[in-house]
Amino acid sequence: MKFTPSRRLSPQPPAVAAHDAVRTAAVLPAADPAAARIPDASVLAGRLSALLAEPGGAKTNAVVIDAVTRRPLFQQRADEPATPASTTKLATSVAALAALGPEHRITTRVVRGTGGGIVLVGGGDPTLTARPARPDAGHPPYASLAGLAAQTAAALKGAGVRKARVDYDVSAYQGPPTAYGWKDNYLPDGELAPVSALTVDEGRVSPDDSGHDTRVADPPAAAAAQFAALLTRAGVAAEAGRVTRAPQGAAVLGQVRSPTVAALVEHLMTDSDNDVAEAMARQVAIRTGRPASFAGAAQAVGSVLAGLGVADGVTVNDGSGLSTRNAIAPIALARIVALAASPDRPGLRAAITGLPVAGFTGTLKSRYDVPQSRAGAGVVRAKTGTLAGVSTLAGLAVDADGRMLAFAFMAGDGKGAVDPGRLDRLAAAVASCGCG
Repeated sequence: MKFTPSRRLSPQPPAVAAHDAVRTAAVLPAADPAAARIPDASVLAGRLSALLAEPGGAKTNAVVIDAVTRRPLFQQRADEPATPASTTKLATSVAALAALGPEHRITTRVVRGTGGGIVLVGGGDPTLTARPARPDAGHPPYASLAGLAAQTAAALKGAGVRKARVDYDVSAYQGPPTAYGWKDNYLPDGELAPVSALTVDEGRVSPDDSGHDTRVADPPAAAAAQFAALLTRAGVAAEAGRVTRAPQGAAVLGQVRSPTVAALVEHLMTDSDNDVAEAMARQVAIRTGRPASFAGAAQAVGSVLAGLGVADGVTVNDGSGLSTRNAIAPIALARIVALAASPDRPGLRAAITGLPVAGFTGTLKSRYDVPQSRAGAGVVRAKTGTLAGVSTLAGLAVDADGRMLAFAFMAGDGKGAVDPGRLDRLAAAVASCGCG
């Protein structure tokens, strides 16, 4: 499926009043990214260099390339790796789509155990939920823990079993639950849960309360306890058991599957979901035959990107970008974006359709609402990245002539203040350039 850029994205999401001028502007015809003229590099450079030279700004590595030919049009330390923060998710997402395929789903199973027990087997689905389905959720139906309990209860009662112990198997993942370079506050602050092959509602203590991201200390044990409660409610008296390994070839009592990888990637890109990003990296490791650990996932992502020809300049320690030890060059991010936007790579398209739309969706919804950046509203799609002293932005813009350009702007060294609005102004300058 071909990504066709336009000067507006339709249908438009609801927007704040500041964007009314953008939403009601005359719509230009959809552009063929290969037919429109390429910007004059010297004119574009003049625009961007002036913004980058403004006093008081953090050191910024930057690049703009033509998304079709991948020819650089502007470079400032473009080959110099910087801390990518959540723009790391671009690398993770493209690797997951390439390795797994957009239609792949993650399965959570319940099988017969030993000594009268059953085993809840985690496959690494971070969206497994105990919450009831909601038609207005804005995402495909998540795998239901209650549905899995109903399947299991029916199978057990059909076999005359009315009591069970729920053990759990998390052996799909290996290694520590936190990554090298993560700060000590990430788990207490609820940035994500300890990474595990079995987690319900991303380990949130109060998944119905969007204002509180506190996570449980032991997601697999909490999942087993929740499943035992649901099984009891379904007519089989159950209690949570212990961590174990499911017997090889054990009879399956029930199973549920996650949304497709394409849907998961779109979600993790739009909302910058750290839990889903880490799960995608682990799934790449599993698919490529590597240990499903942080180290194995990093190696797997790098290997898949190498096979796509976009691994140069990419060094990662996790899938989410929380690690301060990640290092990616702007040119690498821009090339990854351009590859995913290529009509020759339809399987990677979710990495582009999931990019937040400037001023309208995801992590860019509350940005691009000031005069200096408003030209980018609705026509820039980009992944944000934020850590202490670091701000990054990488994505696509369709310029005033209809040419699709890929960019990456990476500011800060982790020590001083960084203004993300400056990156928005850079992207807006790219989008508004009639520089042919």
